[in-house]
Amino acid sequence: MKKGASLKDVMALLKDIRSKSEIPIVLFGYYNPIFVYGMNRFAKDAKDAGADGILVVDLPPEEAEELKRYTDKAGLALIFLLTPTSDYNRMKVVAKQAKGFIYYVSVAGITGARDELSATIQGYVKRIRRFTSLPVCVGFGISNSKQVREVSGYADGVVVGSAIVKVIEKHQLSSNLPKKVGRFISELKKV
Repeated sequence: MKKGASLKDVMALLKDIRSKSEIPIVLFGYYNPIFVYGMNRFAKDAKDAGADGILVVDLPPEEAEELKRYTDKAGLALIFLLTPTSDYNRMKVVAKQAKGFIYYVSVAGITGARDELSATIQGYVKRIRRFTSLPVCVGFGISNSKQVREVSGYADGVVVGSAIVKVIEKHQLSSNLPKKVGRFISELKKV
């Protein structure tokens, strides 16, 4: 951010990655930059650059109608969050509006690597499945291969963010940074 990163830069990076990979890519961010960029333009540019979906962490389904219209038109999955405090009514609302997958936030609180996972995650994933046939992916606090293995036993996908950021932070000056991050991710994938 200090060096002036923008959504235009993100689109260029996404286009470059897409030219080398067919792995599905979900853009993950906040609503205000999308709103300022222009929702229709954002959806079109994201799809043209190669995005498969977007997750706007501060946009609940009740307020997403306009953006959803543009993401649907562009063929982008608009992904919503559920949390440990989500009740059945909330699960129904999210399941009705979501596309692509449902992202289950495994902890109440802020993101970040944790030593242990909540024992309630599996039960919540089962509850969510009552309302949707979409895949359910679990994230927040997952930081090592043991946790990935555990969660992948009952979820369709596992999201790891903060632990990867920590590896980048630790090795940010290393010329081998991409290899170190790659090794870490390879370890996570050994399930």
